[in-house]
Amino acid sequence: MKIEQIYTGCIAQAAYYLESNGEAAIFDPLREVQPYLDKAKKDNAQIKYIFETHFHADFVSGHLDLAQKSGGKIVYGPTAQPEFDALIAHDGQEFKVGNYTIKVIHTPGHTMESTCYLLIDENGEQHGIITGDTLFIGDVGRPDLAQALVGDLTQEKLAGYLYDSLRNKIMPLPDSLIVYPSHGAGSACGKNMSKETTDTLGNQKRTNYALRSDMTKEEFTKELLDGLGAPPSYFPQNVMMNIKGYDSLDNIIEKSNVGLSAREFEAVANEGNIVVLDVRHENDFIKAHIPNSIFIGIQGNFAPWVGSLLGDVNQKLLLVIPQGREEETITRLSRVGFDHVLGYLKGGIEAWIAAGFETDSINSISPDEFASQLSPESVVVDARKPGEFEAEHIENAINLPLDNINENFQSVPKGKDFFLHCAGGYRSVIMASILKSRGIHNIINVEKGFSGIKQTNVACTQFACPSGKK
Repeated sequence: MKIEQIYTGCIAQAAYYLESNGEAAIFDPLREVQPYLDKAKKDNAQIKYIFETHFHADFVSGHLDLAQKSGGKIVYGPTAQPEFDALIAHDGQEFKVGNYTIKVIHTPGHTMESTCYLLIDENGEQHGIITGDTLFIGDVGRPDLAQALVGDLTQEKLAGYLYDSLRNKIMPLPDSLIVYPSHGAGSACGKNMSKETTDTLGNQKRTNYALRSDMTKEEFTKELLDGLGAPPSYFPQNVMMNIKGYDSLDNIIEKSNVGLSAREFEAVANEGNIVVLDVRHENDFIKAHIPNSIFIGIQGNFAPWVGSLLGDVNQKLLLVIPQGREEETITRLSRVGFDHVLGYLKGGIEAWIAAGFETDSINSISPDEFASQLSPESVVVDARKPGEFEAEHIENAINLPLDNINENFQSVPKGKDFFLHCAGGYRSVIMASILKSRGIHNIINVEKGFSGIKQTNVACTQFACPSGKK
């Protein structure tokens, strides 16, 4: 028997592959299913079940394609109502995969159908538990994602369900169990996740704030909801795709992986309501890009930023892509439900320039240049998250997190040049591209962000330093 975690860092998601005696099961698969099929083939195993812990909000699952290609049966926990053929298990139901037993543990709270799967080996020993978004390493799932589906549910009610699920279903289990969650640090499905992606249940009982044995339901609810921002706007759309179904990824790649000449690209872009998405490195975008295009580099947390900032999964896209990464880009967009790619610029920005079309650029300076230009009259916009800003920031800087730029657009300084930075130089260029596409050009981007600024001769007194740092 083996259980393997398949972790995808750019969306901080973990799928699981379990194999025993020629049979296999996949838990929470991503939309590109070939890696799971390849693993089963290598092990000479038949995929018997595709277990889903819940209707995911942050990515589109690969359950439908995987079931079609493998013959495996899709399994959800109690109360799930998918609009396709699936087995809806009851609480406590057991499934056999080779010599292994998978036991269903219904744990409502993150969503009402949320379910964990207890792994029991051939000797009857409980080995691990796949917890989905019920229990993370260092955190638990956010309780506000089911409200759009069930109108009378509040986040407080869901938090109460989650409290009961954890206390009555999870915490009584053996401390030796290995916890296999669906997400790690960086996911928007929780707020305090560890960078570690597995742990023992016993250690989580000792270290996870949400599993304190002396915590009341009211205390749990208060701590869980404290500082919980609104979920990204694409989350409800991904949930509905996971419930209702979607087009095969093979079809998406076939219709989207279309190279367009510069003139064809320009003609399609002018049809209206189309976003030109440039996924190259930020340094390349800074030098030259198509006017009004949006930068979200594929080297970063690409898909979640696309989902959060573009919002509507039905948005039509044209892509500017580094050569050789066309299918990868389309696949990663499909992970968050963005299936409407109309094509990519064949030959890249060089072909655009060669065709005589104009380009734009971003006024961008080094950290040393920023240090030399900074004055008491300077306006500095910090694009990092509030927690990053509160830990340390340039004195008198304005915190406008990239996450909320669509809602806080009117707060951007107008009429005077302002410096814009993030932590390392990625998010500030995303924000600059969005602002420029909306007619705001008085931006001076600071390359390498706050990490670069801290290496300059800018005096520490210009920062809100942590206590004791002078």
